[in-house]
Amino acid sequence: MNRVIRMGLILLSIFIISGCGEASQEKVTADMEKTINELTSYQTKATMEMLTGETTQHYEIDLAYQAGDYYRVLMHNQEDEEGSQIILKNDDGVFVLTPALDKSFRFQSDWPSNTSQPYLYHSLVSDVLNDNQAEFTVTDQYYVFKTQTNYQHNQALPTQEIYFDQKTLTPYLVKIYDGDHNVVVEVTFEPFELGVEFEADFFEVDANLTSSLFSLPVSALEGQIEKADFSIRYPNILHGSELVDTAEFDLEEGRRVVLSYQGEKDFTIVQEVTTTAMVAVREPEVSSGAPVHIGNTIGAVTDQSLMWSEQGVDFYLASEQLTQSEMIEVAQSMDTQMEK
Repeated sequence: MNRVIRMGLILLSIFIISGCGEASQEKVTADMEKTINELTSYQTKATMEMLTGETTQHYEIDLAYQAGDYYRVLMHNQEDEEGSQIILKNDDGVFVLTPALDKSFRFQSDWPSNTSQPYLYHSLVSDVLNDNQAEFTVTDQYYVFKTQTNYQHNQALPTQEIYFDQKTLTPYLVKIYDGDHNVVVEVTFEPFELGVEFEADFFEVDANLTSSLFSLPVSALEGQIEKADFSIRYPNILHGSELVDTAEFDLEEGRRVVLSYQGEKDFTIVQEVTTTAMVAVREPEVSSGAPVHIGNTIGAVTDQSLMWSEQGVDFYLASEQLTQSEMIEVAQSMDTQMEK
């Protein structure tokens, strides 16, 4: 009898211990919210793949955060190394820097809180906390949340799966799906280094623009942008419009091409290249838009315009009829060069 009771007590203890150790969605989300609120700083690396049209864009990303809403996101573009960029947030605002070309834009934006950011820890936790219908599962190593996304400029990516490490509660993997449940964006993180102490100018614009990490020698820069005879690029997605006019202008230090489209939704695309190397740090151009990914670069989108630079060429798309999402689709469809 004592043996039976003893065995029963052992089984009961095992049941209680295993039950207590089972993670609930409520406890995990509460722990994640506490962790993110107490976070002082972190640094990590990530790999991001974006499927845009028929091509896949690959980024190597260096991420840094410091309490006080300071961010530095270094995005190494494997297809266009000279176009690698930095998204920077400090007390002066939000900036997108292209150090190799000495270009910088300052945004009047509340990035990153205004939209989902698949590579930022705070944004991923915010998406989990803000979705009352989030699905929760547990694997051997990860807590997995399936949530809605908050992409203001792209409604075609409605859901995501986020894998958080059970021990650290930091993200390990993010998969973003389109409406047909195909993976369109995938981000994989390396382990996070927490409690990092950064140099005093780590999040400053000038220090990052002149960083040897990205800057090219002046001779290399001049060799790149002297190629003013660039090929005109045409979009493949037209939203019911067609090309009605092409105007080409020789500038004093470059060339400009203006493509005019008319139809269901009129729009204009300007492409411009300059032949003058910019060797001195200049003041950032101010944009009223918000940073947005366009293929393998980062641009600025407003209600009626989209601006970006790629491989030494500046692009500007303007339309009173296209939505922001449609403008991005048009821009992303200009991946290939087509002869007139």
